[in-house]
Amino acid sequence: MNPKLFAALQYLTPQHTLSRAAGWLAETRNTWIKDRFTGWFVDKYGVDMDEAQEPDYTAYANFNDFFTRALKDGARPIVDGEQALACPADGHVSQLGEIHNGRIFQAKGHDYSLLELVGGDPQVAAQFTGGTFATVYLSPRDYHRVHMPVDGVLRSMVHVPGQLFSVNQVTTEEVPRLFARNERVVCLFDTPAGPMAMVLVGAMIVASIETVWAGLVTPHKRRIRTTHYGDSKPIALNKGEEMGRFKLGSTVILLFGADRMKWLDSLGAESPVKMGEHLGDLQKDTN
Repeated sequence: MNPKLFAALQYLTPQHTLSRAAGWLAETRNTWIKDRFTGWFVDKYGVDMDEAQEPDYTAYANFNDFFTRALKDGARPIVDGEQALACPADGHVSQLGEIHNGRIFQAKGHDYSLLELVGGDPQVAAQFTGGTFATVYLSPRDYHRVHMPVDGVLRSMVHVPGQLFSVNQVTTEEVPRLFARNERVVCLFDTPAGPMAMVLVGAMIVASIETVWAGLVTPHKRRIRTTHYGDSKPIALNKGEEMGRFKLGSTVILLFGADRMKWLDSLGAESPVKMGEHLGDLQKDTN
């Protein structure tokens, strides 16, 4: 399909209705439906079931259980070293680089506002002004749990309602401000390199986004909701630990402050990555 037509049709599609319908299909436990659909999906996208803790796709209770499947122990080694940043997810690098004048590069001809991405809070955005970003796209065939790239203590979580455009390469090249328009969850952490944001972006037919501390965090509500986490019962996660998951895939955006992160020179747009691989090196917070 012509890329411009594909993008244009998404403006006309009832995105949330379609996503809820997909959510029903993904949750059904009807064996006849879920086994045939899951089998088709495995064949269509070439999913490597040999990596899965449970390699028999018919053994999963529903499609969502299959889609968020655990991997075998040791399938994704976590890079060693206190300063080495681990990739948070399987997929490929959509873009990475510096945040210039409060704008984040999306694709040729498109960028978007850092302030808009994080939900409109100037104090949050200020922590990443002049900093760095990396966008990792998870394709349908990928492992869809998201893990901590570095040790961190959760400070706050912001649910930002929005649209549900597809986030594949075609759409990122055609839809302006895509990641700042889609529904998303912004998780802010304190780390050895200062503040870090992990932005989990929803997409067309994504049934839900979950975190390990809050469960489902993207119900269909139309207001920004912020949850703060205090020091009395801190939520601390180590590098490599699971922090969330997508039910039907999407994108993770990492944000760091100025002079806090140096991405590997070998990485660029479309670089394939695996969870746990070396993504960059932290510059420690000396304050």
